[in-house]
Amino acid sequence: MQREKKSNVLLCCSLIYTLTVIRCSEGISVSTHHNLHKRVGSDVTLYCGFWSSEYVSDLTTLSWRFRPDNSREIISIFHYGNGVPYIEKWGQFRSRVEWVGDISKHDGSIVIRNLDYIDNGTFTCDVKNPPDVVGTSSDVHLTVYDRIPPVGAGVVSGAIIGTFLGIVLLVVGGLYLFRYIVRRRARSETIFFKGASAAERGKASGKPGTVSKGPVLYATLDQSKSGKAASEKKAKLSESKRDKK
Repeated sequence: MQREKKSNVLLCCSLIYTLTVIRCSEGISVSTHHNLHKRVGSDVTLYCGFWSSEYVSDLTTLSWRFRPDNSREIISIFHYGNGVPYIEKWGQFRSRVEWVGDISKHDGSIVIRNLDYIDNGTFTCDVKNPPDVVGTSSDVHLTVYDRIPPVGAGVVSGAIIGTFLGIVLLVVGGLYLFRYIVRRRARSETIFFKGASAAERGKASGKPGTVSKGPVLYATLDQSKSGKAASEKKAKLSESKRDKK
């Protein structure tokens, strides 16, 4: 009986341990935007959403931190705890941070107003919801520009590829247009030569010996007729002379 009780106790402990490990492995999930680009003097909303298997209560805490570009310094700018938002009253973000989130809706967003170049850097949102405290924070990088937003490598490569494809399409289209014009011209010339007369065909082609032989034949016949008449006249004259003698 005692052995059975010990085995049952060990089984219950193992089950509790297993459930605890599984529950802790789920952890809390935090999500933010990856990159934001804003102009100088504008406002930016830093979104922070989270998911937890535990009920959200006054024990839930949320914090925002900032690390400037090219620096290892980490600045605390906002904290939420015991159901109350707390904005840091010192540093570069004093009087510029506004709480717009709602913990009951798993939203820990804040707004930073009147951005400046010194606000370039990485913002980190971290949430704890006891007993769900296992999880990782989430980062969002902010780039503050003056007039023209920075162009990423993906945009540049996309522009290069688009330009190359446009040139290829223009070249292919030009070749097809040239072939169409050549074929249309050849077809029109073929129709013209088929419908033209022999004299027009020879004149258009410019080849010698293609002139009509009609006038030459008539001239030859006229010359033969005149020669025959002259010979007959000579014969009559000779006969008349013989008669006189």
